[in-house]
Amino acid sequence: MDYKILLTVFATVFIAELGDKTQLATMLFAADKEVSRLTVFVGASLALIATSALGVLAGSAMSETINVKYLHYIAGIGFIAIGVWTLIKA
Repeated sequence: MDYKILLTVFATVFIAELGDKTQLATMLFAADKEVSRLTVFVGASLALIATSALGVLAGSAMSETINVKYLHYIAGIGFIAIGVWTLIKA
């Protein structure tokens, strides 16, 4: 296992998830006094695992047909587009 990649992926996903609408929704579920916090934690964790698995599968499948260099360009352009769209909406 490449620990440098592991740490990079962990840090990137961790920072990206902080304060996003998914975390806020999880906080709202956990704030309910009648709901088990363990249940909320397990549900949110399983959801993140499932979406991450989809991302890994999609990335792996795309890398079979598209050059990884172009995938990096596409991802970069996508992030820039989301940033510009966010600035326009602000």
